Amino acid sequence: AAPLPANLETGQELQEPRSRRGTPIWEIAHLYPLQGYWEEQDYLSLDAGRLVEFEDGFVEFLPMPTRTHQLILLFLCDLLRDWVRSGNLGQVLITPYRVRLRDGKYREPDIAFIAKGRTPGERFSEGADLVMEILSESAVDRKRDLETKRTEYAAAGIPEYWIVDPVQETITVLALEGDEYRVHGEFESGATATSILLDGFAVDVTACFAAAANVE
Repeated sequence: AAPLPANLETGQELQEPRSRRGTPIWEIAHLYPLQGYWEEQDYLSLDAGRLVEFEDGFVEFLPMPTRTHQLILLFLCDLLRDWVRSGNLGQVLITPYRVRLRDGKYREPDIAFIAKGRTPGERFSEGADLVMEILSESAVDRKRDLETKRTEYAAAGIPEYWIVDPVQETITVLALEGDEYRVHGEFESGATATSILLDGFAVDVTACFAAAANVE
């Protein structure tokens, strides 16, 4: 474990404001590790009812998904799950199920395909074979999926990464070559997004985004 800050090593408590009506319950924070001092087991035992990822002692709270996000996720999950089941290829899991990218690093992909031969655990999977992320609107969240996770998923050896953009109405499919992703295709409305890993699996881009728009 990482060493504690000097003031905690001597038994001195961090000075936090006392809770009062209408403020956060500051005292509850002391029931959890400080940022930068979380262990993997601390993270795995956390049940916050939120999307939470983990990296080297730090926990990161992600925004809750929107209705559009969830409808697109369900559309893609149904397609991928039916395809995987038809060929008995493995399992399809959705957020907030965790994927361990390396020691001390966990992400919660929107959709993860785990191929047969890679047995996922109850609380997390050691890696994945294909992941999908549905972009949020904020610049910070888009940068995380477009840049940060692209690097992380490649470093973890995940063969294929789908980036689904409801704003631009595009699906970008990235295939791993060596230790980096190359663009297999950038598919717009009217096109069909295809997979290299799952030969024959395809997604009608127009239908994907219509799934969030055409709901009564």
